[in-house]
Amino acid sequence: MKPQIIPSIIAKNQKELDKRIAKVAKGTEWLQLDVMDGKFVRNKSLVFDFSLPKTKCKYEAHLMTNKPLSWIEKNSGKVDTIIIHREAFSKKAELDKMIKLIVSKGVKVGLAIGPKTDIKVFKGFLDELDLVLFMTVNPGKYGARFLPRVLGKIKKFVLEYKFTGDIEVDGGIDEKTIHAALRAGANRFVVGSDLQNAKDVEGEEEKLKILIQ
Repeated sequence: MKPQIIPSIIAKNQKELDKRIAKVAKGTEWLQLDVMDGKFVRNKSLVFDFSLPKTKCKYEAHLMTNKPLSWIEKNSGKVDTIIIHREAFSKKAELDKMIKLIVSKGVKVGLAIGPKTDIKVFKGFLDELDLVLFMTVNPGKYGARFLPRVLGKIKKFVLEYKFTGDIEVDGGIDEKTIHAALRAGANRFVVGSDLQNAKDVEGEEEKLKILIQ
């Protein structure tokens, strides 16, 4: 799988969304929209009626929400991939139903897990997934601390499951951590604060790309 940098976007209103997309969209193929309901995680993001500016980018939506159905029904046509969290579903049957719903919308589907969740929860779903996402921070805000212990879970996943889709990491990814995530087995790297806080976004992204070549 081709290694890719994916800038992430957190926004509380349309103005902030437009500003943050404009800052990182040039020179990247994918952008991630971080959707947070204030319940699954403390912060809120992209829970308003938003529109996406015209760019050359594809969009993936990372739903950090307890009840993703309403967001999916309303916004699935705006994005190319929807990633849901395993922790949002108490029953495997409910998760399976949601995965099938996303597929029926004509978009790709991903499944994310938090740092404390065991990789065994992926069992029974991998044939339906285009990607899996490992949170390398406790989710909910830009700038959280990278958790190196998650890299061991990724290595174990790669060895045990032989997954043929994309393996994505999200949280605390910067020049100090990205190469370790690559060695663990990831090929997609979500970058939030490292790019949003950069004075030279294109220069910072180029540094990260070099590290994963």
